[in-house]
Amino acid sequence: MFVREIKVNFKSFLIWTLILISLFFIVFLMYPSIMSSENVQMMNEMLKIFPEEMLKAFNMDISNIDTAFGWLKTEGFVFVLLITGIYSGILGSNILLKEENDKTIEYLNSLPVTRKKIVFNKIFSAMIYILLMILILGTFNFIGLSIIEEFDKNLFILLSITPIFSSIVIFAVCLFISTFTHKTKKTLGISLGIVFISYFLQIISEMSETTEFLKYISIFTLADIRNVIVNISINPIMVLLSIMFFIVFIVLTLIHYNQKELA
Repeated sequence: MFVREIKVNFKSFLIWTLILISLFFIVFLMYPSIMSSENVQMMNEMLKIFPEEMLKAFNMDISNIDTAFGWLKTEGFVFVLLITGIYSGILGSNILLKEENDKTIEYLNSLPVTRKKIVFNKIFSAMIYILLMILILGTFNFIGLSIIEEFDKNLFILLSITPIFSSIVIFAVCLFISTFTHKTKKTLGISLGIVFISYFLQIISEMSETTEFLKYISIFTLADIRNVIVNISINPIMVLLSIMFFIVFIVLTLIHYNQKELA
């Protein structure tokens, strides 16, 4: 059953991973030629126009974008968080429900397996693909940066790990939500809403002290990119919170799915 889950989800994993790699390939291909001394000066002058709060929201107040790694520390990793979050949300919202949509749940129920085992097999396969996507992207970016410029490798590795924390929680939350319905269309919209709302709350929370409280209701706060850039370390509290939220929502999923009437 586990092998079946790996095969079923491979195509979507491949598409999402290729989209991400293609984007960064273009960045590494064009960035060195774009960032001439004149362009850098023009960009620095343009950034002075933007409010400090907006620069802070994208970490541009603590990192220049005159190098590819500088861009990664600002817009680049923010984009990675968003895309991996969307992928994790979609995976969580349909990995259980697709059996009901495809009418294959009857076949699974006819096998000598419990619902608990079904859920765990799907969770394990999803975790493999989420972690594999982050690993592949991190490896690709590491090689790309190594070819075109010098960069802080320790900082890069830490930043490459951060999407794991938000992605696994988004997956677990969306998986739990999916146990309340029988249609993937309903949960897909909710899952994407959770991702985008969390993303915007995180951005807005960085803009001023009055909106800072919003970070406490954004899943992307768990990634804590700004802290990693400033202190070159991952906050262990964020790691523990990510694991705790993941476990809580997985347990809730198991409890509710076991009571659910399957279509």
